[in-house]
Amino acid sequence: MSPTVRVGETSTLVSNLVDQLMQRLAADDTPQRLLVGLTGAPGSGKSTIAADLEGRLKEAGLFAGLVAMDGFHLSNTVLDDLGRRNRKGAPDTFDVEGYLAALDRVRADGAPEVFVPVYRRDLHESVSAGGVVSGTGVVVTEGNYLALETRGWGAVRERIDLLIHIDVPEEVLVVRLINRHEDFGKNALDAGHWVRTVDLPNARLIATSVHRCDEVWRNPKDEPGSDDDVNDADDID
Repeated sequence: MSPTVRVGETSTLVSNLVDQLMQRLAADDTPQRLLVGLTGAPGSGKSTIAADLEGRLKEAGLFAGLVAMDGFHLSNTVLDDLGRRNRKGAPDTFDVEGYLAALDRVRADGAPEVFVPVYRRDLHESVSAGGVVSGTGVVVTEGNYLALETRGWGAVRERIDLLIHIDVPEEVLVVRLINRHEDFGKNALDAGHWVRTVDLPNARLIATSVHRCDEVWRNPKDEPGSDDDVNDADDID
């Protein structure tokens, strides 16, 4: 079955999602936690949307925690040893099994407290036990490869109750990503090279698994030429 396509301003889509989740959590057969995933290409706005969703869920008393895929990046030392540092952010630069184990712990009966790693952009490294999931309600997870079928990622989808793909045109992504890498210290030439050789191949790979998502979100303001693009910072430079 094809994903449901929802078109509208992000704030409206998030508000409607919270209403939808409230209804699901009110059902008698709903587990203690619902796991909601946000996926999409680098620069699509996942982290910004996740933060907005977190705030709305907290207001409704429904937020249980955030498990970001980026927290499971392999360390720079390990990436150097494996010869993968020059494409950090690709599917094989993450601890996929660790991510799966964390999702399993989050979904376990009894809603145990679970500590999860977070990615520190100032350090360019993950920090263990930087976040916590506790209580009942909605757990948000976000990352590039939540719907990917290959390279060890296929089992992630099985653990997510509702998976949303954030769809943004490639030409908009390119501008955002180059600006982001320049903000992180790259010069224009290096930023363009990274986007061309790392970010865009990853984005095109992600696009092959959209059919595995439950919903696709599109914001008219993300169309090329819009002045209202979300300049999200969910990717790694």
